[in-house]
Amino acid sequence: MAVLEKIRVKMGVFITVVIGLALLSFIIDADTFQSAVSVFSDKYDIGEMNGKSISYQDYQKKVEYFSRIHQIVSGAQTLDEQASDMVHQSAWQDLLSENVIMPVIEEAGIAVGEDELLDLTQGENISQVLAREQAFIGNDGMFDRNLLVQFIQAIPMDNTGNLSTYWRYLEKNMIADQMVSKYISLLAKSNIQNPVELRRAIEENNITSEVSFVVQPYSFAEDTTIAVTNSEVKEYYEKHKHLFERPASRDLEYAVFEVVPSLDDISAARKDIESLMPEFRTATNLRNFLARNSDKSLSEYYYKKGELLSESAKLDSFAFAASKNDVLEPYEEGDVFRAARINSIKNLPDSVYVQHILLQSTREEDNTADSLLNLISRGADFSELAARHSLDQNPNTPVPGDIGWMTQTRMIEGFDTCFTVTPGRAFKLESMYGVHIVNVKERTKSHKKVQLAVLEKAAVASRETFQKYYSQANELSSKANGNLEQFNEITSEMGVVTMPAYNIAENAKTVGGYDNAREIVRWAYDAKEGDVSQIISLDNKYFFVVALIEAREAGIPSMSEMTTDIARLLRREKANEKALTEITEQVAGLDNLQAIADKLGTTVSSQSGVAFGAPGARALDAKFVGAVSGAEENQLTGPIAGNVGVYVFNVDSRETGAFFTEDDARRKIQQALNFQLQYLTSIFEDIAEVKDNRARFF
Repeated sequence: MAVLEKIRVKMGVFITVVIGLALLSFIIDADTFQSAVSVFSDKYDIGEMNGKSISYQDYQKKVEYFSRIHQIVSGAQTLDEQASDMVHQSAWQDLLSENVIMPVIEEAGIAVGEDELLDLTQGENISQVLAREQAFIGNDGMFDRNLLVQFIQAIPMDNTGNLSTYWRYLEKNMIADQMVSKYISLLAKSNIQNPVELRRAIEENNITSEVSFVVQPYSFAEDTTIAVTNSEVKEYYEKHKHLFERPASRDLEYAVFEVVPSLDDISAARKDIESLMPEFRTATNLRNFLARNSDKSLSEYYYKKGELLSESAKLDSFAFAASKNDVLEPYEEGDVFRAARINSIKNLPDSVYVQHILLQSTREEDNTADSLLNLISRGADFSELAARHSLDQNPNTPVPGDIGWMTQTRMIEGFDTCFTVTPGRAFKLESMYGVHIVNVKERTKSHKKVQLAVLEKAAVASRETFQKYYSQANELSSKANGNLEQFNEITSEMGVVTMPAYNIAENAKTVGGYDNAREIVRWAYDAKEGDVSQIISLDNKYFFVVALIEAREAGIPSMSEMTTDIARLLRREKANEKALTEITEQVAGLDNLQAIADKLGTTVSSQSGVAFGAPGARALDAKFVGAVSGAEENQLTGPIAGNVGVYVFNVDSRETGAFFTEDDARRKIQQALNFQLQYLTSIFEDIAEVKDNRARFF
């Protein structure tokens, strides 16, 4: 129990391992198995990788596995939305690893042998997967080999099998991390910079220019007088269509009717809480009273001053100016009515350092507990007794019996008493794990803390109110009759404001800032352009009527879809060429920059330190930098076409420095490699023609 507790306290949330020096991010599970032969038809496929169908059944096995890993690490029996997303993403990334990424690495001849794996786990070259694992980090913040050994030794004694499962998870991550590291090393070694390239890189960074120039920016206004022919559009499309590839997306327009409580509903909530106040003031069992009558149950938490501010400033000011059983009369915040009563006031520490001896819940062990308490009271060493008698032999704890620091929000269930006892006086308590001999070794400074009983009643939309908004949505949906034109007419007649939502991806979970909108997205991908939905309800609070304005499928759009954009781009290119021609004619015969600037109605600018390969050059027009680097010194050059305008310039002087060395050149090429490696996963996916259909199911 304590080994897992240590993992959970240190990790806190589901573990995600980033493989391969943070360059390839994919998660590996602990079990290796072949995907089962799909017994379903293609419509149940979750995706496709390298021509292999990934069935829903295959995917669900991964989801179930990662759900178990999450349970082991976090201790949570259920998944919240964030954890569920992580589990599903982990399952998919693991399938990518098995079917796409690892086959490529193995094809390159890379493997991890048994001796190598032994060295990664027990030798001199401990895997970074283990070195980063928080359960194996000592008090000095460094990897502790003893903690790793203790963890492995504890595996055979764990009847749940959780430690074994978690170890296999880590082991597979170690293998994958090692293989990816080798693959990256292979790519790095093959990325050779020959002497000519090295010399050129040094020159491109060490040779800098001082330049004076005049620039006439291109106009942003589109020149509609410039003609672009269909053949020009077609030629451009055929040459560049690979650049137009896009994911599927949808453009929507929607009307939303939010169900909000009416004035009558708010009045009813006020009367409801007022009717409960006499009993609330006198109730002897506030837990039962709140369970029967309040939207909020009794919280066991003891607040110190300031902690209630985020919930309600009024509650915070009341809690620390009142006495036990004092009552705060009902008050309204938004659509919520609250009243409060002081249930308990104590001086408590924020945290306590706890150690324990765990015994089974039997009569015999109860006698053992009394004997141990007697020994401790007479001065016996608690840690030595824990080492001999406790069922909790935590390999991650350097001192036997130590659990560590507990707070109200991070403690073992049933250990509440630890916050009120005197440190150094051992006592006995029972929990779901058994009988504990507990000792509080240390605690932080005590503060006045208050436990509040909060009676809360939210104004809830009545059936009549609910029906009112539903009727409005139904009127729009019925009259629109699935037709976009009618939708626009009816919303105008009803005075309903519609909102657009652009580029909605197939896996989107939100639409226009509204969460849990998967039903809307799924409708949009099943509908046709111009369709209007029936009522779609979200969170039992919002009624949507949605129109599909435009549907774009994944892949390369047709030329007809791109004609307008391509024509605009070609028109811009021709306009820039026209500007170059006109400026060339205007400045013909002028032999100095000031005269050219006067002619063009602009000014002469200057720039120092212009180098072809220097990082600072990226802030300048790349075509201008290239022209400057290749121009003759003290010679008027131009006009030349840049990316942002037309330039005429003069290189006033050049200087050859020595600040950029061979080491700098090698570091620069390594940086370029690191940048390229970030795209490896997406490159692998493109080659394997990966199709992700999860949005159809989730």
